[in-house]
Amino acid sequence: MRNADLTCIRPFSIVPAMMIAILSLAPRPARADEAAPPETAPRETAEPMSGWDFDTASADLRSTVSEQLTFANQRLAEWKVILGGGAMIAPKYEGSNELDVQPIPFFAASFGEWVKVDPRAVSISLYELGNLRFSGQVGYDRGRKEDDSDKLRGLGDIDVGAVVGGTVQFGTDPFDFYASFSQIIGGSDGIEVTFGGDFAQTIDRFRLSAGLSTTWADGDYMQTFFGVTPEQSARSGLPAYSIGAGFKRVDLDLAVTYAVSEHWVVRGQVGLGYLLGDVADSPIVQEEFQPSVTFAVGYRF
Repeated sequence: MRNADLTCIRPFSIVPAMMIAILSLAPRPARADEAAPPETAPRETAEPMSGWDFDTASADLRSTVSEQLTFANQRLAEWKVILGGGAMIAPKYEGSNELDVQPIPFFAASFGEWVKVDPRAVSISLYELGNLRFSGQVGYDRGRKEDDSDKLRGLGDIDVGAVVGGTVQFGTDPFDFYASFSQIIGGSDGIEVTFGGDFAQTIDRFRLSAGLSTTWADGDYMQTFFGVTPEQSARSGLPAYSIGAGFKRVDLDLAVTYAVSEHWVVRGQVGLGYLLGDVADSPIVQEEFQPSVTFAVGYRF
């Protein structure tokens, strides 16, 4: 009974009420015409969460979380990551005779031989058979801006595009031969195929590498980057130029990486590129020889 209800009962009525309650609870003899109530077995009261051990469940949960964290830490420890930055001296655009200094990120990460990441793409190994390896890549093509050079005025911008592709590699240490296929989605909507070989050798703290490659591109890529439509010709003053599929360039890359300490590395790279065939004859191309120099410093985790 609520306290508010007690205030409604007068003091002199409490004693009679108690007497009536006691009499009503007292047992009385059963009459002959009354049947005895059937005996009922006492009901068993089930304990809630019967059989559940909260201490054991909590310990199991903590053990599972600990195992997952340990697994994650082990996987992260297998990543090899280098972060840093540097500068690159290179032509303002492919075919330019003007050099430009550009800041670049120095980023590389690898998970064993299966996953490799750099500023341009992510490569995932899909299948390996002896010295033969197949991998897939996802990245981007930076396109080209009209204001990259005065010589591009009137040609318009080439949008950035996503890149999906694959690579077939055959490695016999210290040599590695490959063929890669790249489909650009957006921008030129073109295709590039590169054939090449790399050599790499570690001597004390130095990592020496050299690579030779040649690149073929389809008509969409070629016309977008090296062709000149009549409309572009009217705006830029360059002669109209139509170009089809073919080999566009050959490249020689030389690089030296020096481990200053356990964590710090310094890298220098020289690229020697040369534009070929119909690409070299394009009115957009001012110079067939395309050199580049890169210097970067990175911290290895």
